[in-house]
Amino acid sequence: MKIGLIADTHGLLRPQALAALQGVDHLIHAGDIGGPQILAELERIAPLSVVRGNNDGDAWANSIPEHLTLRFGAIRLYVLHDLKGLDIDPRAEGIDVVIAGHSHKPLHEERDGVLYLNPGSAGPRRFKLPIGVAIVHIDGDRVRAEMITLKV
Repeated sequence: MKIGLIADTHGLLRPQALAALQGVDHLIHAGDIGGPQILAELERIAPLSVVRGNNDGDAWANSIPEHLTLRFGAIRLYVLHDLKGLDIDPRAEGIDVVIAGHSHKPLHEERDGVLYLNPGSAGPRRFKLPIGVAIVHIDGDRVRAEMITLKV
């Protein structure tokens, strides 16, 4: 199973991001979406799970949760926008992967047996950080991440 990760679009959905996410089984947007049109466009690719970011304050985002726990087969994912807001112990909760956005900085790191991922920003460039998305590959009880830097 392939899960596409995108974050921090801030209203800009680049064609390169859409192309990189083609063929995924599910999509996750880790917040700072920028408008409902972004969600509609992503839903054309695959089923979509979304969390609200700190810039998603308008009425269209009121029903979007601040965090989600998702299960894909044997793998449990916890999604939130800002990793600094993580208020659970992922390992104790049986979480395999923590997904966040907010910083615009790609992150692919294992901590205490839990994989932490931030696909980076797929929207407007911040500082000199890369523009990117990620794919989570799930095979039974194994999970690996593929970080994709977009040429823009």
